[in-house]
Amino acid sequence: MGESLSLLKDGTHGSYESVQQGAWLLSAKNIINNRVVITSNDRKISENDFKKIHDKFQLRKGDVLLTIVGTIGRSAILKEANKLTFQRSVAYLRPDENILTSSDFLFSLSKSSNFQNQLKKRTVISAQPGIYLSDIDKLNITIPEIKKEQDKIASIIITIDNILSLQQRKLKQLERLKTAMLQQLLANQRFPKVRFNDFKDSWKDYRLGEVFDEFSVKSKRENEYKLLSSTTSGMESRSGRVSGRSNIGYKVIDNGDIVLSPQNLWLGNINLNNMGKGIVSPSYHTFKIVNANPIFVNFQLKTEKMLFEYKMVSVQGASVVRRNLDMDAFKKIVIKIPNEKEQIKIASLFSSISNIINNHQNKLTQLSTLKKYLLQKMFI
Repeated sequence: MGESLSLLKDGTHGSYESVQQGAWLLSAKNIINNRVVITSNDRKISENDFKKIHDKFQLRKGDVLLTIVGTIGRSAILKEANKLTFQRSVAYLRPDENILTSSDFLFSLSKSSNFQNQLKKRTVISAQPGIYLSDIDKLNITIPEIKKEQDKIASIIITIDNILSLQQRKLKQLERLKTAMLQQLLANQRFPKVRFNDFKDSWKDYRLGEVFDEFSVKSKRENEYKLLSSTTSGMESRSGRVSGRSNIGYKVIDNGDIVLSPQNLWLGNINLNNMGKGIVSPSYHTFKIVNANPIFVNFQLKTEKMLFEYKMVSVQGASVVRRNLDMDAFKKIVIKIPNEKEQIKIASLFSSISNIINNHQNKLTQLSTLKKYLLQKMFI
């Protein structure tokens, strides 16, 4: 590896006082999603300290940054080298122009499974994982001799990275939009400020015990139905048994049933099952929705106000992060529900948004899989 670089160096090992005005002193935590991310909370050091650090060398636009302490192997191309430097958790890799055509190729190479696997094998585990510069120097890499081939490979990987970044931003924007609309349209008020046209009736109060009808149908045969699990991100299909135990006696659920975990419900582990007939662990509570549209209720159950309500009726366990639900108190939580037509309208809107988010997530997964495949094939 070292033979293809004109600079291989890590960031400063020194300690410096923080100042209000000066140069940024960054670290591995600032290398996020192939970019250098700087926030107002990051440290600055004095101009004099910055000059001392870079007395004998200067960072350049196009240097490849590689995290070498803590989380190993994240990388980024330095886009702006003015008044910023890094701690020793980041290494600087500058391509030798006689061997490597560009930083783009070196950056793409750093993402390959071959490169990452070699980093992993050479990582030293102590207080926190780390890799020595001397071991980076010894990494075995394969480089096309023809510069145009390097350019072609780099162009493909960088293009996919750019598309991935765009897709990630779109996904975050959609998720923020959904959260904002949940807060506005499902404000759990008698007369919400934001509503569809033609709906003016008061929303009515119901206790969850009036909306939920708890049930428990047990499976009678081994592997009678597929095994499902409820998580904070939704219902998931699981393979195999739980802890190797028999799944006879697990609870049988169907589409439209509500599944909740009594532990940490306040984090959002409550879901409408949309994965067909299956079984879930006996530790879950399972409900049918009565007197309301199940899809509407599902979205209402996910609002920040409702998550706060769950927290209030959860009992702190022995561990700080674990809370067990008081089911009697849970069933007394009041939820406000509009007439049937307004429920359907709201449910349809949020279902559409959720479908769009899922489609974007699927595209993101497909792009990530494509990138991984190309990195495996292009960098042997």
